[in-house]
Amino acid sequence: MVLALRRDRKRWSRGRTGKSYARNARRALDAFVSLGPVYIKLGQWLSSRADILPQPYMVELAKLQDDVPAAPFEKVRPVIERELGPLSEAFESVDTTPISGASLGQVYRARLGGEEVVIKVRRPGIEEVVETDIAVLRRVLPAALSFVDPNLRFSAKAMLAQFIESIHEEMDYVQEAANLTAIRGRMEGYSNVIIPSVYGERSSQSVLTMEYLPGIKVTDVESLEEAGVDRARLVTDIHRVFFTMLLRHSVFHADPHPGNISVTTDGRLILYDFGMVGRLDRQTRLRLIRLYLALVDRDPPRTVNAMDELGMLAPGYNRSVMERAIRMTVEAMHGRKPDEMEVRGLMELANRTMSRFPFLLPKNLALYMRMASIIEGIYKTHKVDFRFVPVLRDILEQENLARDGYMEELKNTLRRVAGSLDAAVSLAPEMRRFLDEYNSKRPGRSLLGGGIFCSVVFFGSALVYMAGRSEGLIGMALSFIMMWLFARRR
Repeated sequence: MVLALRRDRKRWSRGRTGKSYARNARRALDAFVSLGPVYIKLGQWLSSRADILPQPYMVELAKLQDDVPAAPFEKVRPVIERELGPLSEAFESVDTTPISGASLGQVYRARLGGEEVVIKVRRPGIEEVVETDIAVLRRVLPAALSFVDPNLRFSAKAMLAQFIESIHEEMDYVQEAANLTAIRGRMEGYSNVIIPSVYGERSSQSVLTMEYLPGIKVTDVESLEEAGVDRARLVTDIHRVFFTMLLRHSVFHADPHPGNISVTTDGRLILYDFGMVGRLDRQTRLRLIRLYLALVDRDPPRTVNAMDELGMLAPGYNRSVMERAIRMTVEAMHGRKPDEMEVRGLMELANRTMSRFPFLLPKNLALYMRMASIIEGIYKTHKVDFRFVPVLRDILEQENLARDGYMEELKNTLRRVAGSLDAAVSLAPEMRRFLDEYNSKRPGRSLLGGGIFCSVVFFGSALVYMAGRSEGLIGMALSFIMMWLFARRR
């Protein structure tokens, strides 16, 4: 399977098509399912890793459902009582039939203080299963990576560390409660989204009690139609909610699969399960906004600048090669108006580019790509008329983020100009010695020759800068310094 992946990555990055991708991806899917819950989680994590898998693999692994038979309540009850005391004292009643079961936890309905609540309980014995499987992965992965290309090896090592960190966070319900509360507070001003409240006195590291908020599953097209929900507006609202979380706030829901989103009969979104979240500081959010703006504007040099500052590129990367790759991919995939680009198009752009170069995708950017990929899958289910880029532009304008992104771009340009001038000034003594030697060998012709030389340097550097290369700034600054030095010699 590893050798097939290596071959498919190479063929995919070169733009080749064929049936072998889907066949090999299905084998990978079957392998993850057969290996158990931790590997199902790993497959889900990989399903959005454009830096590791070709697009056909990502599409196939996105089918992985975190839906496994629930453990008997007799085994779950001790977990609850260990954390909260006798069940009869902690809750008025508990329905012992689970309403959902997943690889790490399962959920029950109950009553507390006359209100309906849900109890999320960590699956009995899951800690031991997780630690055993992680130990196996740590032993097996280095050997498997010896058979893959260096680019994949570079990305996969970081991916495993991120996955291990993420799965431990998902099992900590104290952390999930904090995540939920943080996002709920930030989204209170948005009328089209509902987030349940947490009952802190009935929650712990292994048990999480929340408000019960039933709704229609976001991909249940028939039920949504019967309820009269505007599905085109629903898809737009989903993108608005999640990309607003991503680009405006410091924390975002990173696991919006259909089981974690319901819809009220009046079309509002209900969000569940905040075990997997991403966090972006303001600087990173601005860089991500700049990346989006550069992609929409089809500007490879700005795209590379943003990717570099986001920490996505390996040390010592070849900038000119990277810019050419991005330009060729954009031109090949988006020979139409930018407004017609969708999330999937942007993801495929990243996928084909990342398959060719060593990328180091930071954890929270990997979570962002997961989020974007999942909600794009929801859109595909509804098959409604939707364009991502206009919605993105609206978000950036309404939240005053486009202005912030362009201001940050301007600041970075000025910093590069200042750096170029500093570099030019530092070369001035060497240039002065060159001019002294030039004048001594060509008396009487220094000003004319110098003027011609400086003009050539200036216009050549201007052409380089107009092509998107910041090195041109250094050349232009040097031409002014040289002319000043020539003039002083007169």
